[in-house]
Amino acid sequence: MTLGTIIHASPNQISCDLGGEAAILNLHTGVYYSLDPVGAVVWKLIERPRTVAGIRDAMLDRFEVEPERCELDLFQLFERLAAEGLIETRDGHS
Repeated sequence: MTLGTIIHASPNQISCDLGGEAAILNLHTGVYYSLDPVGAVVWKLIERPRTVAGIRDAMLDRFEVEPERCELDLFQLFERLAAEGLIETRDGHS
């Protein structure tokens, strides 16, 4: 995964806002997941396909965080979401 990778929510999930947090159901496994308010902002951003760089920039505009820390946190979050089948990724150059 790179800053040019395009991320979007998988069609095999449904989600909703729960008081600023996100609740996500994997439709294949029946497992529910939750994201804290910051994760919920990221989740909202990936409702439409976006690059990691675009998501990072949106988060930097919204939150006071070091760019390197933001990137690291996003990569970790996306790796976990991908492992659970909640997001899809593709190379941004294709």
